[in-house]
Amino acid sequence: MIPPGKERPQPMPAAAGPTRMLVEERRRKILDLVEKQARVTVFELVKRFGVSAVTVRGDLDALSRSGTVMRSHGGALKRAGAPQDVPLNVKETLHHGEKVRIGHAAAQMIRDNEIVMLDSGTTTAEVARHIKFLKLKSLTVITNALNIAMELANLPHLRVIMIGGILRQMSYSLVGPHAEHTLRGLNADRLFLGVDGLDPEIGLTTPDVLEAQLNAMMIRVSREVVVVADSSKFARRNLSVIAKLDSVHKVITDDRVSPAVVAALRARSVEVILV
Repeated sequence: MIPPGKERPQPMPAAAGPTRMLVEERRRKILDLVEKQARVTVFELVKRFGVSAVTVRGDLDALSRSGTVMRSHGGALKRAGAPQDVPLNVKETLHHGEKVRIGHAAAQMIRDNEIVMLDSGTTTAEVARHIKFLKLKSLTVITNALNIAMELANLPHLRVIMIGGILRQMSYSLVGPHAEHTLRGLNADRLFLGVDGLDPEIGLTTPDVLEAQLNAMMIRVSREVVVVADSSKFARRNLSVIAKLDSVHKVITDDRVSPAVVAALRARSVEVILV
């Protein structure tokens, strides 16, 4: 019996446990930290993400095997030297939020009945994903990327023209003489071009020679060239030059890009859109 005037004690609610971060999300955040700081330690990551040292070491080992970081005793370092050609599934985890915003801004430029060209890459793939939500009656998309063609394949109002060629397994892109020959007979209103490096002096660069040659052809057959690249690509140089900046009309990037780089681009009559 509970004495009069006394209330029955209520059970305490169970404490809500912390939401577990997905493995890929955590590794993406680790890569972002390495990009910003040039190095991270296991101890630092354990504190930041609330996971065990064993879990963090597993993350760093996986990132090291993919070639995106260099493993060191007690942590990991940013890879030195020129940026390497990184597999598409790894690139997708880098600067993902910025790429989503860039993809959305790029897709808003597209109008009914246009012919749009999408180069291969993770940022152009985000453009493709946002194209699916546009209320257009008709659109033609030319691409050399298998993943982008599959992204757009089921849209009834959209015609996809796939450029044939040699498959680059690293990027799911088709390149080579056959792809270049096909492009010579086509034209586009607008090219959305992803790059691995953008330097105001050198221009647009990529690690693969065949990819660079095809990208240069894409620029030649397009009326407007829009570069879509997150801020990590700026002031970075790769092996193969695609084109100089005088071939570029617009650049869409995130707001973490250096003001000096933005000023240098605008001084060369390139419109810069920050998202």
